[in-house]
Amino acid sequence: MKLGLMSAALPKMSLEELAAWASQNRFGMLEIACWPKGRSERRYAGVTHIDVAALDKASAQEINAMIERHELQISSLGYYPNPLHPDPDHRTEVIAHLKKVIVAAELLNVPIVGTFVGRNKDATFEANLDQFAQIWPPIVKFAAEHGIKIAIENCPMIFSNDEWPGGNNLAINPQIWRKMWEIIPDQNFGLNLDPSHLVWQFIDYTRVVHDFKDRIFHVHAKDMRIDREQLYQRGIMSAGMGWQIPRLPGLGEVNWAQFISALYEVGYDYVVSIEHEDRAFEATEALVKRGFLISRDVLAPYLH
Repeated sequence: MKLGLMSAALPKMSLEELAAWASQNRFGMLEIACWPKGRSERRYAGVTHIDVAALDKASAQEINAMIERHELQISSLGYYPNPLHPDPDHRTEVIAHLKKVIVAAELLNVPIVGTFVGRNKDATFEANLDQFAQIWPPIVKFAAEHGIKIAIENCPMIFSNDEWPGGNNLAINPQIWRKMWEIIPDQNFGLNLDPSHLVWQFIDYTRVVHDFKDRIFHVHAKDMRIDREQLYQRGIMSAGMGWQIPRLPGLGEVNWAQFISALYEVGYDYVVSIEHEDRAFEATEALVKRGFLISRDVLAPYLH
């Protein structure tokens, strides 16, 4: 396994500056943020380290040469919108960009695109599955035609009132994953597995690794602290709002030795990509970099 990082936490650095820093600090892979240029909807979104709308074969070759020069690899291209948004115009816009990310991955010889399934937060689970069954099969087929795997992150996307009550991502737990794969059994459709989102749902993340080993395409390394006082005050019906606290790996409640051990046991041998969303380490670029280095030192002993 190789240690990687998700580029979205360092939006002011150019891709080459980021690659140079990552290489100098013993990272092996980059997960590259590919939002539409100039578009930001939320924290850690809207970052464009590769402008896929402007990418052509020549610029892809230049990027790959630069990445190779720094002795790195690109683990995936990342774009995490809401393709099941209730506004059809918004859906059309984000799906069109997602397809551009898929085409860019093919140009760059990157095997994976990381994204969200999306969700209509105000609709029922069953209604969302119906929409999923209409909207997602053509996207997965399009990815397969370009030789790309789609890796769905399992973040519920419920952190604020505008995401209440259902959250903005359907693919959050084993029951839903199984339903999704009943609808789309295609082998290029799997998970970008983040154990932190399983912690606050009280789902056994090591069992998940064993139960879904064939669908784990990419792994995010983010930790989670449960604020017990706020859990007491708000209760579980608040769906994590106010008591799920994203932390750097090693500063939360994920047992990384157990989690990575499970990955080894099932034969996973790709990337563990640090997704930095820790507010205690985000005020300055220097703090963000310090956060990545703390995470590296927690995870690196397990990865060879």
